[in-house]
Amino acid sequence: MNLSFLEPVFAAAGPYATVLADVTHTTENADTELELRVRGIVQRLTDQGVPDAVLEAVRGRLLEGNDGGTAGTLRGRALVVAADGSVVLDQPLLDAPLREVAEWGAKPDLLPVLRQLPGRVPRIVVLIDRVGADITFVNLPEQADEEKQVEGDSFQIRKFQGGGWAHHRYQHNAENKWIHNAEDVAATISSTVRRHSPRFVLVAGDVRARQILTDRASDLWADLIVSMDEGGRAAGADREPVDAREAELVAEHEAREVTDTVEKVEGAAVHGLAVTGVDRVVEALRKGQVETLVLTDEQDEGATLLVGDGPLELGLDQQDMDALGVHGEAVPADRALIAAAAASSAALVVVPRPAMPGDIPVAAVLRYTDASTDAGN
Repeated sequence: MNLSFLEPVFAAAGPYATVLADVTHTTENADTELELRVRGIVQRLTDQGVPDAVLEAVRGRLLEGNDGGTAGTLRGRALVVAADGSVVLDQPLLDAPLREVAEWGAKPDLLPVLRQLPGRVPRIVVLIDRVGADITFVNLPEQADEEKQVEGDSFQIRKFQGGGWAHHRYQHNAENKWIHNAEDVAATISSTVRRHSPRFVLVAGDVRARQILTDRASDLWADLIVSMDEGGRAAGADREPVDAREAELVAEHEAREVTDTVEKVEGAAVHGLAVTGVDRVVEALRKGQVETLVLTDEQDEGATLLVGDGPLELGLDQQDMDALGVHGEAVPADRALIAAAAASSAALVVVPRPAMPGDIPVAAVLRYTDASTDAGN
């Protein structure tokens, strides 16, 4: 995961309120239920001495569902609010939080947020008919989605069912228009693929239009196509089967990313291009060596690191900080590691704790090594 979308969080002055809330709004009593849940979260923050400006920002964002501002499919919401009441992160979650969070702290509690963010798999979703297509590129969390409509020629778009001398001409004209329209759709998809490198292209809609499009897919994305029979472009068509299939594919790719990352850590370690364990990862972060930080979703309880004036001034103990010539402040280890990764433009992958070899909480794939790099376990 690219962490650049967290720049506004780390640019803001703390302390921070971090909130993961269930904002499900699909029942007859949804307004009342949401009000009660939000009241409980605000009370928890109040008990921690959170300023009124922050409380109002949290309350206002979470209660948007009661004003018709939250889509019915939304199940959760992640917020980070800075000390002045500015909302520096607001991310929708497709599922209710695995663990509700309402915490006020010097550093934001981002690991529970990052483990549940949707849309970490860039992809293209295409709803096609014989006239054109609705194309959506779903981007990473830090970037907005792109939506495009391709509308082709609809004159004589249907094949002529009668007989006579004109029959074959009408048939031929209709087929040619289908092909021309599909070629326009294919060109738009190719342009999007070149710019964004999606993981898959999900195509739903008219069976003949899908076939023509698939036949004209370029080598850039032909192997990325997943075609489905359900779903369509017509007004009133049920989008739920398409959304469900999209979610399945995202989950499959995320699971594959976890497996690939763990294998990459194991493989890179053989060649000295990965380190495991907090001490070695901290040293690599300080030197800007980390390409990908790998954190488990469950960290050691109470584990802390010392952090100096900047996120890359970190160490295990005061001796490390003395070597850096700075004073260290104790920070929960996962928060310090995420901040350091963001500051050094490292990517982040969150994996289940049991998936990590040796039950270690953290590892890193390195950009480079030097004579002092210790890749041992």
